[in-house]
Amino acid sequence: MNLVLEGLEDYCRAHTGKLDELYERLRVETYANVKSPQMQVGQIEGRFLKLLAQLSGARKVVEVGTFTGYSGLSIAEGLSEGGELHTFDIDPIATAIAKRYWDEAWWAKDKITLHLGDARALLAEYLVSSGPIDMAFIDADKGGYITYWDAILPVMRPGGLIVADNVLWSGHVLAPQHEDDHHIVAFNQHVAADSRVEAVMLSVRDGMFLARKK
Repeated sequence: MNLVLEGLEDYCRAHTGKLDELYERLRVETYANVKSPQMQVGQIEGRFLKLLAQLSGARKVVEVGTFTGYSGLSIAEGLSEGGELHTFDIDPIATAIAKRYWDEAWWAKDKITLHLGDARALLAEYLVSSGPIDMAFIDADKGGYITYWDAILPVMRPGGLIVADNVLWSGHVLAPQHEDDHHIVAFNQHVAADSRVEAVMLSVRDGMFLARKK
């Protein structure tokens, strides 16, 4: 859910960097064929992720929650020469769509590696030998957010960035009732109290946490 007034969202999109037409085809296919298509990041968040990858000079990025690949395409577009994105997801149907678009995108097809299966186990296994991580994007099961954060942060290089999506959770953080509401509230408190990072919560789309490792 987008918490910004629709007119302002349109205004922001009109003044945000333009996209290759491949992104629009991916958006249309996702909304036509995939359950919960609103989980896909859009133009503004995608361009923001690309910009963060560029500004950080990222060469090695971890993404938890691939879905149909829009965010991965965006991050890959901002990676430095020789950069790599390792993305983790359990859904073979959504990620099959992602792989088709990655193969089509000249800026992505040689940069993205999909790890398909239980993200908690696969991520832990990967991070044992990954070396320093420059940037991470967390956008997966909400009950796993703290686990993913605590696994990734020790491996981040100083100055590395962690971005977490959906941290406003359609406004439910203000009066949490359901399980995922409480998961997001707990994660937000966890990040805010973590002395290892400097963090700011942004009201982009459904809320994003941006944290820099000290």
